[in-house]
Amino acid sequence: MVKSITVGISGASGAVYAQRLLMQLEESSEVRQINLVVSGPARRVISDELDISPTSSVEDMVAEMIGRPPIKTIAFHAGDIGAAIASGSYPVDAMAIIPCSASTIGVLASGSCRNLLHRAADVCLKENRRLVIVPRETPLSTIHLENMLKLRQAGAMIVPAMPAFYHRPQDIISLVDHFVYRVMDHLGLAHSEETVWHGDVSHTL
Repeated sequence: MVKSITVGISGASGAVYAQRLLMQLEESSEVRQINLVVSGPARRVISDELDISPTSSVEDMVAEMIGRPPIKTIAFHAGDIGAAIASGSYPVDAMAIIPCSASTIGVLASGSCRNLLHRAADVCLKENRRLVIVPRETPLSTIHLENMLKLRQAGAMIVPAMPAFYHRPQDIISLVDHFVYRVMDHLGLAHSEETVWHGDVSHTL
């Protein structure tokens, strides 16, 4: 079944995670539509980390991020609280906020939505849909941890941006991509890479 996936990008460091996820979703045969919301602070981070002009339209920004005009991605303005994804009646199968700032986590944990990114995530929680939150913050304060606990108890998956090394990455992109595949696992999407650790048979008795 092809799916509608919402991607929220907030103003935390780690824009490359969002970039590589969008590239994977655009190519996935299981995804028919990508609903994208980029917060104002995220535009600044994308500009700083990916060398993309902050004055570009979201559509142009996405084209620069994935290296071509998007086919499946529909960009929604963060201030458009009346957009389709603001309603639970609009069919969305899953959402990822990648990367997710500590501020966004706090807003979601309090239930006080301030923009479309927050509202789209809140809809996923109330409709019991998959919501994957990718925090990118360190160290974590007690407040951060308590907010993440609230969201986990509400049904969200908390998938911190903690890359793995057992696949022996040779560069930054392979490190990022392996983590993005794990995010896709939690979105319920197949991908071409092996992310399951089967153990080291050389160490068996």
